Amino acid sequence: MKDLTPSRNMLDPIEIASRDEISALQYHRMRRSLNHAYENSPFYRKRFDDHGVHPSDLKTLADLSKFPFTYKQDLRDSYPFGMFAVPQDQLVRIHGSSGTTGKPTVVGYTKGDIDVWADVVARSIRASGGRPGDICHVAYGYGLFTGGLGAHYGAERLGCTVVPISGGMTERQVTLMQDFKPGIIMVTPSYMLSILDEFHRQGIDPRESSLKVGIFGAEPWTNQMRQEIEQAFDMHAVDIYGLSEIMGPGVANECVETKDGLHVWEDHFYPEIIDPNTGEVLPDGEMGELVFTTLTKEGLPMVRYRTRDLTRLLPGTARSMRRIEKITGRSDDMIILRGVNVFPTQIEEQILKCAGLAPHFQIELIRKDRMDAMVVHVECKEDHASADARTASSRELAHHIKSVVGVSTKIEVHDPNQIARSEGKAKRVVDNRPK
Repeated sequence: MKDLTPSRNMLDPIEIASRDEISALQYHRMRRSLNHAYENSPFYRKRFDDHGVHPSDLKTLADLSKFPFTYKQDLRDSYPFGMFAVPQDQLVRIHGSSGTTGKPTVVGYTKGDIDVWADVVARSIRASGGRPGDICHVAYGYGLFTGGLGAHYGAERLGCTVVPISGGMTERQVTLMQDFKPGIIMVTPSYMLSILDEFHRQGIDPRESSLKVGIFGAEPWTNQMRQEIEQAFDMHAVDIYGLSEIMGPGVANECVETKDGLHVWEDHFYPEIIDPNTGEVLPDGEMGELVFTTLTKEGLPMVRYRTRDLTRLLPGTARSMRRIEKITGRSDDMIILRGVNVFPTQIEEQILKCAGLAPHFQIELIRKDRMDAMVVHVECKEDHASADARTASSRELAHHIKSVVGVSTKIEVHDPNQIARSEGKAKRVVDNRPK
């Protein structure tokens, strides 16, 4: 693999600033962002007032702990535009992620937000080893999902030539890589393994491809998967992190020269680690739940948003800004399947729509042909136990899940009383994917 370490003169000055300079900038932007949320978002004005705090209570960055958390449920309860802090006509784009009732959690962006987003993704691509003039093959999905357009605008901002192929059509993906010769690919890691299999199917040596770096996100992945991809393609594989509620991809990114965790772009996103049970702020280095406050967002400022992702904060290395370790798990029951957020309650809601199915179910996660997949095990009702009735119920449920949740699933309809019962909290998810 080539040495893709950027020279210091390529970096934004804040990337290598002192911690004192970073903290001073954060404090200035934090006060401004809290005031913006309080003055312009009825949701935050009420939340702050109910909690007995005011933006003026922030005297130091540590005082952020006095302010209330924001939860994903708040976005659901405020659907569609109830949390925005600017008039609707100042928004230039709306994105969303899947919600438990079929309605997405909606996020909105001003022109200034889009500019910041493009900047941090461009910074992320540069940290990954990308350079102006590179061809960037974007295989993240385009649409309400923030991955495709977030990567696209960032790559253009850096000065790359973008191939906006989106996901799917794996054979064509490989053909275009061979023809266009991109140096960068941005894609989910599980789909990259499917692309690898397609290289082998076509009899093409992936190590001879033009790719020099892959930027992988939207789902958890391991260092073992990194090693497999790097060895297969003779390229660098780096991690990008983001979530739509905070911005999208580009909240944090690994640096290609170290690959030792993701540097949070702290000039725009302020991270905390809390005890997920008590909400207490934990010192750097301790494992807990990742919380973000946005420092520059206009359309949808977020104050102490609980991501439910489990990690820890570490000192900066290649950059001055602090790092988060690879995400190790979640403090809730959300599943991330091929970049789509799925909650067991969403599956339950669709089962309840099916007259032939009982409300007992279990979700099995498997890995098939390199891709994560979901199998929903459910029971038929006594009067819908015939083979034809089971087939009809299976098709009906698969259709509901695809239409509302947005993922394809395999449905296994079992006899009555075959799904394991629990005397306590039901074990809704069984993860049988290889570790």
